[in-house]
Amino acid sequence: MSVELVEVIRSGFRECVHRGSVVVLDIEGKQVRTLGEVHRPILPRSTNKPMQAITMLRHGFEPLDTAELAIATASHYGEPEHLALVHRLLDRFGFTEKSLECPPDLPIDDNARAVALTSGPGRQPIFMNCSGKHAAMLATCAINSWPTEGYLDQDHPLQRAVSATVAELTGEPESDLGRDGCGLPIIPVSLTNLARVFAMLATAEPGTPERRVADAIRAHPRVISGTNSLDLLVMRATPGLVCKVGADGLHVGALPDGSAFAYRIDDGHDRARMPLTLAILQQMGIDWTDTHAELATPAVLGGSAEVGVIRAIPGVV
Repeated sequence: MSVELVEVIRSGFRECVHRGSVVVLDIEGKQVRTLGEVHRPILPRSTNKPMQAITMLRHGFEPLDTAELAIATASHYGEPEHLALVHRLLDRFGFTEKSLECPPDLPIDDNARAVALTSGPGRQPIFMNCSGKHAAMLATCAINSWPTEGYLDQDHPLQRAVSATVAELTGEPESDLGRDGCGLPIIPVSLTNLARVFAMLATAEPGTPERRVADAIRAHPRVISGTNSLDLLVMRATPGLVCKVGADGLHVGALPDGSAFAYRIDDGHDRARMPLTLAILQQMGIDWTDTHAELATPAVLGGSAEVGVIRAIPGVV
């Protein structure tokens, strides 16, 4: 059962609400706030990318720098900085764009998409927001002398290793795998266990694969997302936060002290995420700034005029 979390107010009227589920954990991993279905396994979508990156580090993948590790965890917007990092990773291990087995797509960023459509090649696998992860998977396969063709298959050595890592980090029992939007296998995980994984990343010992992934995300919020993205804006405003969005209305994050959150918006609408994330962070006791306050209530526009606001429902989160 889900609950109402975010409301859209237009011209004084409650236009619509977004429902979903939320869990907030304290520094000891105890639930301090739960709303909706936080124990039922869901498909974690791109919030599982840090766990996939941890698997690759454990199996010999060694990025040149933290930006290269960040692109391996990214849901990138297809901007020039992102594409350059993916190309660098492919080139370093002797691969080309044709080696990528993620589906062709257009960049998420408006300007990059316009270029791809008007003067570029159109839909390409490298534009797909998961292409950095796929390039890192190809590199990991090369390092381990695993087949590079068919690396999407759930029986491939790399995907078996990912499954083992996810099971270890989440404590979730074995279950049937799904298939993610980029073609890779995906393992069901509950919101509560997703939050616990991010708490583990945020507080892991320096130098461990878990901490290296967390630090790369913190150091390069734009690499893992893109211009004006939720993750970029929120991490810039909140020192030490490590967070990651996923498709279908998912967002998971943790503060340096190990307190953490995870939520899923039932209808998957992006507009509900920013106010909900900010409301949760405020409840978690972050140092609230004018930037946080501005992000917490995105405007609803009628033409160029502000005619309403999107906000977390008072008293719910």
